[in-house]
Amino acid sequence: MAQEQQEVHVPVLRDAVLNSLGPRPGGIYVDATLGLGGHAEAILRAMPPVGRLIGFEWDADAARMAAQRLAGYGERFELVRASYADLVPELDRLGVTGIDGLIADLGVSSLQLDLLERGFSFRGDHPLDMRMDRSRPMTAAMLVADLSEQALADIFYYYGEERQARRIARFLVQAREEEPVATTGRLAAVVAAAVPRKHHPPKVHVATKVFQGLRIAVNGELENVTRLLAEAPVVMLPGARICMITFHSLEDRIVKQAFAGNPAYAVVSRRPVLPTGGEIGHNPRARSAKLRVAARR
Repeated sequence: MAQEQQEVHVPVLRDAVLNSLGPRPGGIYVDATLGLGGHAEAILRAMPPVGRLIGFEWDADAARMAAQRLAGYGERFELVRASYADLVPELDRLGVTGIDGLIADLGVSSLQLDLLERGFSFRGDHPLDMRMDRSRPMTAAMLVADLSEQALADIFYYYGEERQARRIARFLVQAREEEPVATTGRLAAVVAAAVPRKHHPPKVHVATKVFQGLRIAVNGELENVTRLLAEAPVVMLPGARICMITFHSLEDRIVKQAFAGNPAYAVVSRRPVLPTGGEIGHNPRARSAKLRVAARR
C-alpha cells in the first residue's frame, strides 16, 4: 500500500511551482516539506546534470519513502530529518550559506491522511494521534483529555475557524467525563452530536475544522511557518524564489502578511496561483491550495 502511494503521488501545483521557482543547473534548492518527494523529484529533473536538493521532513515514514524514491539522484539529494522551522541552523550544519530557491507545501501529506492509524482522518476509528513527528510527546488525545473547556474552544475557534467551537468544547468535556475521547471515531461522533444538524456543512464532514484545529495545535504549525518565513531570507541568495503552498486561510494570511511586511521579500504576484479544474479533477485534495511566491531582494 505504502509503495503504491509513493508511485502514484503527484504533488499539488507542480508545474506552477517549477515555473515560479525556475530551478537552474548547479543551483541549491530546498524542499522544506519533502513528504513523498514529488516536488523534490520535479526540481531535480528540471536541473540536470548538476544541482542539489535538500529535503526537510520530520515524519519518519514519509522521509523513508522519499529517500527511496530519490535514491537514484545520489549526492544531488540530501535528506534532513528535521522541521522546516529549523531551516537556518540545519543548513548551517551542512555548511550551506546560500540557496537559490525554496518550496514549502503546508498541507497534510497523502501518506498521513491515508494511514488511518496516524489519527489525522475521521474515517474509521483509530488512535487520536495527529503528530507529524511521532517522537514528539504531545498527541491530540492528550490535548482532548487535559485541556480546559475554554482552551479547547480556543483551539477549535482560532485554529479550526469553527463557529460552533464553544458548544463542541462543552460537549467534549462532558463526553470525556463518561469515557475518554481517545480515538478519531469517538471525537467525530461527539462533534457530530454537538453541532445542530442545520449547521452541518453539506460537502465536508462536520468534524473537519475540529480535526484541523487539533492538528495545528499538536504540531505547532502556525508558529513553525511564521519562523520559517522570518528566517528564510537569511539563507536566500539575491533573486532566490520562495514558493509557499497553503490550504486554509490561517496559513495563507501568515504568508501574505510576511511577504508584504518583510522588506527582504519582493512579492512576485499579488494574486495567488490556484489549481486548474483539470488538476482538481485528478487530485481533489488540491481544491483549496494556493501558491504565493516572493523573491529575495
